[in-house]
Amino acid sequence: MSLLAVEGISLAFGGVKALTDVSFDVREHEIRAIIGPNGAGKSSMLNVINGVYRPQAGTVTYLGEKHSAMEPHHAARRGIARTFQSLALFKGMSVLDNILAGRNLMMHTNILLQALRIGPALREEVEHRRRVEEIIDFLEIQHIRKTPVGRLPYGLQKRVDLARALAAEPRVLLLDEPMAGMNVEEKQDMCRFVLDVNDEFGTTVVLIEHDMGVVMDLSDRVVVLDYGRKIADGTPDEVRANQAVIDAYLGVKH
Repeated sequence: MSLLAVEGISLAFGGVKALTDVSFDVREHEIRAIIGPNGAGKSSMLNVINGVYRPQAGTVTYLGEKHSAMEPHHAARRGIARTFQSLALFKGMSVLDNILAGRNLMMHTNILLQALRIGPALREEVEHRRRVEEIIDFLEIQHIRKTPVGRLPYGLQKRVDLARALAAEPRVLLLDEPMAGMNVEEKQDMCRFVLDVNDEFGTTVVLIEHDMGVVMDLSDRVVVLDYGRKIADGTPDEVRANQAVIDAYLGVKH
């Protein structure tokens, strides 16, 4: 069953076409990869899905509701969380506080009560902290929970970025190159966490990644973009054998 579908999405910036008539769906609980060369429109597609970009044509259907576009805060409230290629963490804040920031939309008491930490605000904070500690344990970052993020190596910062997205308890998790810049061991850890998020939390994952070994091992289905157009869509084996994909992206050795 499709949880999310994009239909006929076209997006342009001035005279530059980022996406042209792209359609695909995402099934509940699957790991769906989007691949293609640099500039193929992959990140633009994620930005359309979570409302950062408003396409000139096409629709996004999520949970049975069709939209020409969603506002980012509306997408977040409906259960769509996102990580970005460029980390946007609060470098001077601790790991714990960065992850707590991911639960901002789930906080219902007013700012004054939160500042005073009394009554319902205190009870709410205790519950949010409990959930954040569970995510910290899940991602095995207990030893850095009080460390300022800016002092962490890049691989751990990427893990904190994932933790902050998970703190929103998303139904759909959009991951934009989560393994970029990592060494082999860090990639193996991140692959394990992505699989566990999908398996244990039941979270549907839409993944952009350039490491084809990662894509082929993790993904249930793969959609391929080239110059903003969809050129293939299928299982990893089907995509790997597709001549258009080989010519545009994978090359003969794959």
